[in-house]
Amino acid sequence: MNDLHIRTMRPDEVSIAVNWAAAEGWNPGLADDSCFAVADPEGFFIGELDGVPAATVSCVNYGASFAFLGFYIVRQDLRGRGYGLRMWHAAIAHAGPRVVGLDGVVAQRQNYQKSGFKLAYANVRYGGIVAVPEMPRGGIVPLSDVPLAALEAYDATVFPAPRAAFLRRWIGSPGHVARALVRDGELVGWGVIRRCRKGHKIGPLVAHDRSVAEIVLQALLATAGGGEVFLDAPSINREAVALAQDLGLVPVFETARMYTGAIPSLRLERIFGVTTFELG
Repeated sequence: MNDLHIRTMRPDEVSIAVNWAAAEGWNPGLADDSCFAVADPEGFFIGELDGVPAATVSCVNYGASFAFLGFYIVRQDLRGRGYGLRMWHAAIAHAGPRVVGLDGVVAQRQNYQKSGFKLAYANVRYGGIVAVPEMPRGGIVPLSDVPLAALEAYDATVFPAPRAAFLRRWIGSPGHVARALVRDGELVGWGVIRRCRKGHKIGPLVAHDRSVAEIVLQALLATAGGGEVFLDAPSINREAVALAQDLGLVPVFETARMYTGAIPSLRLERIFGVTTFELG
């Protein structure tokens, strides 16, 4: 085990973690690697054996108080040898005193609890085939037209820390469609849909209420062209779950949203779709 060399990934190497996540069935987006690297260039780690990738993990630091852990993967032929624990310690060390969040597979929940994580709620991935809806009328604009300050202010109600650099890249990446609903000059809902290895994922999808979320979702689906879609909804938000179900989507995967320290106080009733399981 002492021959495992852990180092920070170069930005172009984040694709290794993304490809491994795809092999695990997490269905990442086609442009996720370039978006993720912007969030915290020092937050992605690779463990190597004789220069060959053996394990990955990320711990993206958002400001001075919050971090999010993901891509915790050991190559299948090397599992059970303690490499994962060494990667875990490297990630947690990068977070320092920050509260750390993660979306962990349910089977590992007890292990995360032993490391000081507390369960907040479950996130459920819903998936299915949807028809192309009509584009809603009035108020829908490209999210890039919304002043960044207004977007950041809204995002601060649903995410524990500032993430302006990531949002800018997420909104503008190839294959990503971002739309917002503006009423009387106020941003009341917004979302992003992106191409993935399989179908499209919607995330984030945030709104004042379900009726607004439905309008934004309709605009995203109309632009993307329908087909197979996935929406990661917080189970604690009953309106988000009902929206997914009414769209004809069914549960295909579940994670445990967990935190160290105090569970962040967020407007969960506004979260109809999680941005990503890897970065929060």
